[in-house]
Formats: sequence, C-alpha cells, structure tokens
Amino acid sequence: MRSEVGIMSRRGFIVAGATAGTASAAALLLPGRTSGLAALGRIDGVADVRLKPAPAAAPLMGSGKPDVQVWAYNGQVPGPEIRVRQGDRLRVVVDNGLDEETTIHWHGVRVPNAMDGVPHLTQDPIRPGGKFTYEFVLKDAGTYWYHPHHRSFEQVGRGLYAPLIVEEHQPIQVDRDVTWVLDDWRMDSSGQISGGFGSRHDATMAGRVGNTVTVNGRPPQPLAVQSGERIRLRLINAANARIFGLNFGGHRPQIIAIDGQPVRPHEPNGPVVIGPAMRVDLILDAMGSPGNRVEITDDFYTGGLEYVLTDIVYSDVPLRKAPLSTPIQLPPNPLPKPQLRGAPRHELIFAGGMMGMMGGGGMMRGGMMGGGIMGGGGMMGWTVNGVSANGHDHEPMLTIQRGRTAVMNLRNETAWWHPIHVHGHSFRVISRNGKPTQHKEWQDTVLMPPQESAEIAFVADNPGDWMIHCHILEHQAAGMTAAFRVT
Repeated sequence: MRSEVGIMSRRGFIVAGATAGTASAAALLLPGRTSGLAALGRIDGVADVRLKPAPAAAPLMGSGKPDVQVWAYNGQVPGPEIRVRQGDRLRVVVDNGLDEETTIHWHGVRVPNAMDGVPHLTQDPIRPGGKFTYEFVLKDAGTYWYHPHHRSFEQVGRGLYAPLIVEEHQPIQVDRDVTWVLDDWRMDSSGQISGGFGSRHDATMAGRVGNTVTVNGRPPQPLAVQSGERIRLRLINAANARIFGLNFGGHRPQIIAIDGQPVRPHEPNGPVVIGPAMRVDLILDAMGSPGNRVEITDDFYTGGLEYVLTDIVYSDVPLRKAPLSTPIQLPPNPLPKPQLRGAPRHELIFAGGMMGMMGGGGMMRGGMMGGGIMGGGGMMGWTVNGVSANGHDHEPMLTIQRGRTAVMNLRNETAWWHPIHVHGHSFRVISRNGKPTQHKEWQDTVLMPPQESAEIAFVADNPGDWMIHCHILEHQAAGMTAAFRVT
C-alpha cells in the first residue's frame, strides 16, 4: 500500500496543522486542519506561504480545559506544517504580529546565509508590524522545523515553532507518514504558561524543563494502529531543554534518518534519544496482536522521573499478517563528503554554568562575563573557548576557506548535557570520545553528555558567518554560542 504522502504531485505542497497520530497527507488536508494559514499559491515548483507570529489561545491542555495564552504562527501550536518536495523553492512572507522583534530560522535546512534568520548576524530582526520574505531552494529531503532565533528562549518557549517536511522524489513505501512535534511546558497552578523566562536557575543549570508534555500541541493521544501496518514516524524535539528517551515497549523501530539526513537503518541501542532541536525518523512496523495495547515510555530521566508518554493501541482488524518487505533505506542527500586527510582541525571547548568546576572549564572561567540572558553581568555564563558571547552579532571565532573540509573536536567540559547545533551545514559525526562512530551519521545537532567529546567534519561550502551554539535555548542566551566564517 503506497503512502498517501508519496503520491503527491511533483510540484505539489501541503501546509497544514499536524494532529497526534493521524498525520497522513490526506488527513492534513481535511477541513479545519489548515485554519490560520494563508497560502499564496504555487507556480512551477515555487510554494508561497504566509506566516504571522502573534499572541493566540491554544488548547494545550486538551478539550474541556481552558485555552492557554501562547505565541503562535497563524494562531496554532505547532504552527502550520509546511510540506514540500525536494528541489522545490519555498517563499515565506512573515508578518510580525508580536510586540517585539522576531525572525525565523529554518533549522537544519542548508539555506543561503541571508535566509538563516539570525538577528543582526544574517538579517535585521523583523520589527513589530514589519514584514520579511524568506526564499530558498530545498536541496535536501528530510524532517526539519522552523522557529525564531530572536529571544528564542521565550519565543519558542511560548509556542513559536512548526515542522518543515521535505519529501523525497521517490518516498519509501509506508502506510502512514506521521509527524510528532514533542514539547514540554512549564505551567502554573492556573493552567497558564509560567513566567520567569530567562531565570538564573534555568540559564546556569539544565535549562527551562517543563512540567507538562505535549505531542503536536495537545496532551498525547494514543497512536491507533492495525497489526501489520508500517508507519514512518517523524519525531521533532521542539522543547527548550527537555531531552526525550522514548521506549516503544517491545516494538523494534528502525532509525532511518537523524536530523533529516538518511542513515543506514538500524535499531536504537536502548531508548530513542532526541535532544532539543533534533529529529529522528523511525520505521515502526506494528506487529502486535489485534486488540493489544502497548505503552510508549520516556525513560531518559531516571530516579522516578520516568513516565508513560502515550499508548500504541491496536484495532481488532489486522491490516496484514507480515511486515512489508520493501526497502526502508532512504536515498542520500547531495551532501559533499568530507576529506579528512590534511583538513584543518579546530577544538571548541564548551564550559561554564553551575557546577562548572566539575568539568575543568570552571564557573570562574566563563562566569561573570556579562553574556547572560538578561543582558547584563552577574550571571555564571557559559563559554566557548573561554568566551561567553553576548547576543548574536560577534566576531567569528574561526575562519574556514570555502570548499575546504573542517574538522571540529567538540569538548563538553561541563556538568550538563548540551545539544550543539551548527548553522548552514550538515556534518558527519566521525567519533565520540576518540572512538569511531558506527554509522558516521550526518547531523546538524549533536547531543553531548557531560565530560564527553565528539569529532565532527563537514565541507564548508556555504559562504557567510554561521552560528554554532547549544540548543538548550537558555544556555545559548547565557553565552554558549560562537560564530565561524566561510570565505
């Protein structure tokens, strides 16, 4: 049975709101699923979309509960899912309805530098009431997302994010293509989003970890399946700081892509771990018995913090007796292969934060440098190579000649986890702690445990000044960010 997503026309595109557990292309196009979206049209492979970030109310807590005051794209959380085909050109007009400046960063997408959405580094921020047009070609198929890069610790934390799905020319055969945008929220006793964005506690420790988890902006709903059904499950972590570690309860999911980039299909070694900003595409062959019910648990945080995210619920009517035998290997994207011999090597040391002295980087090394979220001194900032950055517009820490391979040894000398994101490029993870990686996976965000290192490599083929930063958004704002220049 061919995926409904897979039979879209070559020039087609979909922009819609995803719903938990029923995110096929046909479902997304049903009436009511596209509210808040103004699609300008498409001509010869150009998809035109209009987005308006603005205050809104959303049913984050579910039906029967009061709506939650959020910031949203086109009035919905997550914002409209943009679904295009590889090679299409996307044009997005952003009309800022917030009372503060904003931008949109196209996370993981290899865009021209002027389209990267980093305020003051690649563009002037969009003023309240102002407009900006982003336009670029989607070179790579895969699962991506978009979000602000201006005061992202609050703008993303209040709901400004959405999926961007770029479909392959020849998609693999599945029965359903499902997108889950995972997030958590810090809710107060009145059922509204708690204030305190950018607090010292969050900035210097684990970040803003919430107390309420949602899937596609709603309380997690059971994933209804038929025995024998094959699902492509696209997982996007839009949380400010929470790391998810999903266990599928006896199922054997196959990882087929990480951060949008294909990888040799393989079973995860334990839970499927997804750091903030990361994406994982899974093939889930639902081979349980009709009428069965299986828990999906989040086991990343231990010591009594484990919880049941949702259930896989089997109908009484099976679809087929055996899983599909068709290939699940995705075609590679056109990424230039790094040439490691003779490549310049750069060391980036991430240090600072509370308990920073545990890592040798030291609180004093990065602290009190005025790079904090609130824009002044007095905070124990995070550092990259001893520098705690303030804002986005700062001198590049290193320069790489265009077309050359760059090798970066990333060292986490802190007591905390850090998802390190590189703008403008996808990179290969060559080794971890000096040991070669098994899959040499392509990523744009690498999750680094405390006191560990990762060696990454990429061809610097995208000219401009690009950020590299921790995607725990409070850490970025408190100094764990730098820039590199491709000339």
